[in-house]
Amino acid sequence: MQKRLLISSIKIKVFTKKCSAPSAQTTRRVQGSVVCSPPSILSKKKTQLKNYTMASPKKTTANDNTTSETTNTSENATNNANKSARINEDIDVDNMISKLLEVRGSRPGKEVQLEEKDINKMCELCRRIFLEQPILIELEAPIKIVGDIHGQYYDLLRLFEYGKFPPQANYLFLGDYVDRGKQSLETICLLLAYKYKYPENFFLLREFFLRGEKGGKGEGKKHAKIYGFYDECKRRYSPRMWKTFTDCFNCLPVAAVVDEKIFCMHGGLSPELKSMEQIRRVMRPTDVPDSGLLCDLLWSDPDKDVPEWGENDRGFPFYNMFLLFFFLGGRGKVSYTFGARVVSKFLKKHDLDLIARAHQVVEDGYEFFAKRQLVTVFSAPNYCGEFDNAGAMMSVDENLMCSFQILKPAEKKNDKVSSSTKKKKKYLEMKKTFLNYFEIVNKILSSSPS
Repeated sequence: MQKRLLISSIKIKVFTKKCSAPSAQTTRRVQGSVVCSPPSILSKKKTQLKNYTMASPKKTTANDNTTSETTNTSENATNNANKSARINEDIDVDNMISKLLEVRGSRPGKEVQLEEKDINKMCELCRRIFLEQPILIELEAPIKIVGDIHGQYYDLLRLFEYGKFPPQANYLFLGDYVDRGKQSLETICLLLAYKYKYPENFFLLREFFLRGEKGGKGEGKKHAKIYGFYDECKRRYSPRMWKTFTDCFNCLPVAAVVDEKIFCMHGGLSPELKSMEQIRRVMRPTDVPDSGLLCDLLWSDPDKDVPEWGENDRGFPFYNMFLLFFFLGGRGKVSYTFGARVVSKFLKKHDLDLIARAHQVVEDGYEFFAKRQLVTVFSAPNYCGEFDNAGAMMSVDENLMCSFQILKPAEKKNDKVSSSTKKKKKYLEMKKTFLNYFEIVNKILSSSPS
């Protein structure tokens, strides 16, 4: 009997307390004392590894393909164990995870300083795993689907606290791991460490992260300087660290399908997407182009005001328009918006029940669109310290029943600042931001030839 998605009765759990200090039992578990590897949730219904998803594809014969298909199920069953055995040879991932989790129960903002060589090695090892796995991942429930994190490391720890730390739960993250938050490095390092330790139970999808090295214009680096990850890498390690991460990001998968019914990506649909095979044909590593299928999957947005397709004016926040004009050649519009009719047609054509995506802050942490045929999941509560939104993650059980775990903004002790003081502080911050941007634009104008 074919499973169907059940979303008519949504179960909601709300968590508000702060992340507690780890118990000894929890610490031992996350440090890797679990003897047995968790069962793989990579779908065994179809051949997973495609030659054209590799960075340097190898030539195979017809006999090789036949052998690959017949042995794929047994290989997937033992793959986690093989990779776990390889961990001790390549990197002490348990020690890295232990260090990253030591700050649980500490004041938010406490940094974890890992060795630069360990981070570089972790990025390279995860890069290989990403390329070994498909660019369109086919997964099986149960699984937890997580939206934007944006460097809010302590909120990520709270999510794991409530959703259970790996390997007690399977995870699919939809992108936006870094930038804007204060601890992007801790965030991405913990996610990569879990990916390396549990490669077939922990999955990360690609976000719209500009690199911008092609053509010598450096748009990506200037974009990164605006949103903070480049500066964080430079301040705590070196500018080379940022490039190491971007090389890793360029190998991430771009979409996933859960039990052949839930289509997951960071952004949304594309007018160019006619067949799932188009996604499978995308070669990696790759930068994100300014337009086209890959760009749309990572950047497009649903819009209740358009019947089918429209221009996406959301490019970047309004106060970056001057920077856009000078740094990105005036390109303020990126990708498309799409309406409910597009969602319905796509789901019907591909025999899907739901689209799960991230990319937009929503007040309750999740928000439905097109009669519950699409859901936006956003997992960074109190985004940028300004929105007072909740975060959420979506749990999908074996029967494809969806439920949402809501993460309220962490309460701050002795937070008795009056509303007028908060408004004044916010006004001063906005004023400072505008003055900084004006100063940058003024310098560019004065340095440009007349």
